[in-house]
Parts: sequence; C-alpha cells; structure tokens
Amino acid sequence: MALQCGIVGLPNVGKSTLFNCLSNAKAQSANFPFCTIEPNVGVITVPDDRLTKLVEMCNPRSIVPATVEIVDIAGLVKGASKGEGLGNKFLANIRETDAIIHVLRCFDDDNITHVDGSIDPVRDKEIIDYELQLKDLETVEARLAKTYKQAQAGDKAAKMQHGVLTAIQEALSQGKPARSVSFDSVDEQKFARELFLLTSKPVLYVCNVDDASAVNGNKYVDAVREAIKGEGAELLIVAAATESDIAELDTYEERQEFLAEIGLEESGVSRLIRAAYSLLDLQTFFTAGADEVRAWTFRRGSKAPKCAGIIHTDFEKGFIRAEVIKYDDYVNLGGESAVRDAGKMAVEGKDYIVCDGDIMHFRFNV
Repeated sequence: MALQCGIVGLPNVGKSTLFNCLSNAKAQSANFPFCTIEPNVGVITVPDDRLTKLVEMCNPRSIVPATVEIVDIAGLVKGASKGEGLGNKFLANIRETDAIIHVLRCFDDDNITHVDGSIDPVRDKEIIDYELQLKDLETVEARLAKTYKQAQAGDKAAKMQHGVLTAIQEALSQGKPARSVSFDSVDEQKFARELFLLTSKPVLYVCNVDDASAVNGNKYVDAVREAIKGEGAELLIVAAATESDIAELDTYEERQEFLAEIGLEESGVSRLIRAAYSLLDLQTFFTAGADEVRAWTFRRGSKAPKCAGIIHTDFEKGFIRAEVIKYDDYVNLGGESAVRDAGKMAVEGKDYIVCDGDIMHFRFNV
C-alpha cells in the first residue's frame, strides 16, 4: 500500500538528520530492512511488539513487517508559492504525499545558522502554512470562477461545489488550513477530498529539541503546542541529534541502555514511524504460521473482502468468509489450535470491518 508521508520544514531545522535516522530504522527493529526507492524516498519498517510476539510463538521461516514510505522533501523558503527557491518542486512533492510530517526547530545552537536568524518555531510553522495556504487559495479561486456561472444557472451539483469552495476560501483567507473545514454531506466531503488541497492533508508536527528537552520538551515546544490548538494536528517531541547517536550503537542492548540513561522507554524514531503510520490512517492485520508471520497494512474501516484483496486480488473476487482470531486470544491461549478448541475463532462475512491486530484466514473460491 504505497501511501507516503512527506517530511517538510525550513532549511537547517533537522529535517534531513531525522530522515537519515529513519533510514537507519533497521537498527531500531531487529533485522528488518530499510531500502531506498529513490534518493529521497525510504520504505521504513513499522515497529510492532505484536509481530515480535507472533514470531516468538510461530518460529516461522519468513518474517514480513508492515512498512511506511517517508519522503524527504526539499527545504522551503518564503515565496515558494510564487516559485522562489525550489518552491514549485517543493509544492509538487507535497501534493504527491498523503500526509505531512512538519519538522520545527525547537533548540538553540549558535553553530547551526537559522535561515531567519533566530529561533522561533511558531514563525517557522506560519511561513510554511502561509505558502501552502496561498497555493490552495489559488486552486480554490480558479475552481470558484468555473462553478459560479453554473451555480447561478441552477445546476445543483455546481451549487454544492460552490458552497464547499466558498467555505474553504473563507478559511484559507483567515489563515486556517482546509482541513479545519468540515462538511455534513457525503457529496460535499467527497468533492472536498478530490480537490487534493495541500492544507487538507493530515499533519504531524515534530519538535526537534536538544538532548535535555527530549523527555519533557521546552518553551519552544510549549509555544508550538499552543499554536496548533484547534488544527486537528498531533505533536511529537524528538531530539534528532540524540537519535543519530542511538542509530550508531551496534546492539539492541546498548540502545536500550542509552535510552534508559536519558529517561526514554523507546527511541523517538520508533515513535515517529508509528505516528506516521497512524497519520496515514493505517492499521495492521496479521497472518501467522510456521511458513510466515506477516503484518499486512490496511486503511482503517476496511471490510474483510478489501483486506483479503491486499493479499491477492483473487481473495477479494472469490471471498467466502474470514476466520478471525483476536491478537490477545491468540497470545493468551497459546496459538491457533488452542483458540479453535476454546471456540474463540470468529467466522465473519463480507460486512465485517477488520480491526487492528486481527489474525486472519481468508476462505475464497475463484
């Protein structure tokens, strides 16, 4: 499932350092690999203790973890919406992603020059917000001009579209993202999605802090947290420099000792990968056996046939039923046979909405 999170930010905020840490994610999750599709795109494994436990129980010949794609997008400067710097490339790359990881510099360091000469993550956030909003406003106003005459002539669909566009235009003009506007009807929601606006994408703000602030944050993080209230966005604190040090350690034990010394239970990279997975509205179901234990990625709310089709299109076409074991039952009872004996395996039909952590068997006939 090729859904992507794009890492964005001003120059010198730690964006590339963070991406490089993510590229070494194999150091955080046993022997699961990292690979490069292009110079700035990484397919990164999603840390999941459930997969580890299933591997311990099944001792399979093959292990396949869930993955998420992270894209390192070129740094943005003021005027990007008008083509300044790498503005056109930057905005085009964001448009191709499904969610945004916005890195903000929340640390002082005289040796690392800030593009605007001082540390102010809220200002930095607003610079990128402004450029994205300007581009979206340009898109919305162009569409408004097209729908106006049709709406005036009584076209019902055009009236609906004009209403959606007007509501988004008003929000953008007030400095608010398109995702801050909600719509009641399915048709309105569908039309809004199909505009593919930059500010409609879900956002995770990553506050890049110094070592001392990795656990509790600092005044800069507090300012960002206040600034994003009402945005419907999440915030994560990561010390990219510390993550670089962790990535250089050779063993899992050394990494855990390092984390314990600085008061963290797990690395920021692991938390960020899981947050990116969630940001894309992704969940995981498993198949487990002696041949293979595999984590399969699906969109939250997907029904059983759709998930079957992720394994193979024939599974969806000829779907008969799904045999479902809850992860906790599988672990607590000691495996599939014990679950069957206890009558805990559910048989579900086409309308079953797959849950995160389900262990699945699909029955099909083509």
